[in-house]
Amino acid sequence: MSMDIKNLFEPKSVALIGSTKIREKVGMTSPELFENVIYNMKKFFKGETIVVDIESKKEYASVTELSTTPELAVIMLPPKESIEQVNICAEKGIKVLVLITGGYKDNQREKLKEIALEYGVRILGPNTIMGVLNTVNGLNTTFERDLMPKNGGIAVISQSGGVGAYLLDWACYNNIGVSKFVFMGDKIDINDMDVLRYLKDDEETRVICIYMEGIEKGREFIEVAREVVKKKPILALKGGITEESALRAKSHTASIAGSDIIFNAAFKKAGIIRVADMEELLNTATAFSKQPLLKGDRIAIVSNVGGPAILAADAITRNGLKLATLSERTRKEIESRHPGVEAINPIDLIADARAERYEHVLDLVLSDPNVDGVMVINMLKSCFFKPEDVRAIVKISKKYPEKPVVDVPAGGEDFAKVYAVLKETEIPAFNLPEKAAKALKALRTYYEIKQKFSSNY
Repeated sequence: MSMDIKNLFEPKSVALIGSTKIREKVGMTSPELFENVIYNMKKFFKGETIVVDIESKKEYASVTELSTTPELAVIMLPPKESIEQVNICAEKGIKVLVLITGGYKDNQREKLKEIALEYGVRILGPNTIMGVLNTVNGLNTTFERDLMPKNGGIAVISQSGGVGAYLLDWACYNNIGVSKFVFMGDKIDINDMDVLRYLKDDEETRVICIYMEGIEKGREFIEVAREVVKKKPILALKGGITEESALRAKSHTASIAGSDIIFNAAFKKAGIIRVADMEELLNTATAFSKQPLLKGDRIAIVSNVGGPAILAADAITRNGLKLATLSERTRKEIESRHPGVEAINPIDLIADARAERYEHVLDLVLSDPNVDGVMVINMLKSCFFKPEDVRAIVKISKKYPEKPVVDVPAGGEDFAKVYAVLKETEIPAFNLPEKAAKALKALRTYYEIKQKFSSNY
């Protein structure tokens, strides 16, 4: 692993370089941005935070005044002043720089590349907007005060500041655990492959999410991704699918959008799982971060309502999975214990089902050798089920760590009440059976990818 990239995520000291006076007419540079990044770093970062205000006598006015050399510097200034600071930091011996603001012209980007080449300094950005997050050491260069997702197994690489902000907001609002979060910006130096190599060996990361609009060095990207996928899944959301949006993507982050057909082929060769939208990206990542892989394609549905269970069955088959055929022994035990319940998949436990019935049936279903995974549906409205009853599902799923279980408290209010109980557990929850089916499909797809890759080496 490159020590420079490690210092991007795991520095012991960080210099924050900005101004409490400069404000761009059009651009991100402002005293508020600088002060808010300082606030978040001092609140969350477990290492040393050094403030360098280039126009203030209250703090350091230059990194040249520092007696020690930080591992990382974050620069929040207009392009001209940022380039000056990059040069000063490079001469000081700082090895990794994060450039928050954008608005760079081509000749200014070339100047940054020249400095990087001359001094061996690594640069993230420019135009990263929010830089880097590491929930383990508290590194947090975002500028919304008190913004910090909980620690977990999902790493996110976003080429877009806006998409990254959406994903970060979604993670915080839904209490989704994040390990690392990096906003790539214009990628004049540090690129997706650099970050993937780091995340491959990061013990905190179980699944990697990428949002990209374009990429250079396609062959290298595929080679690096294939190595990563042998250890952990990569989920990709691609922007710039249509011809019109591809043109916008190219100007957006100075990237090459490329043909969507080419990206599809590249993702397939690399073993990357492609998702359709931002919600599916984090839904699928959550399933990977909490549940085992799906080693077969036979799914059982256990529900307290009939109609949603039928829709779930449709979603299962549409996603290339199969409805499990329960063994005769499982069917007889369920029906003898619970008269009125017909043990045909999907299993309708009837609207009066509470924790005890779910616990007993789910135990039998998960122990059935004909079942590879389970989708549980538990609605509150029109049923007797209570939010606390979902703990029975958590309890039984722990007995079968090799079989994935996903939960669907379908709807809005019902979902919120059940999710309040489930969010700190290892059971992923979805508000529609279609979303749960896609997550199960991804768990199956990655299992097949790993089998294929391991057989080729």
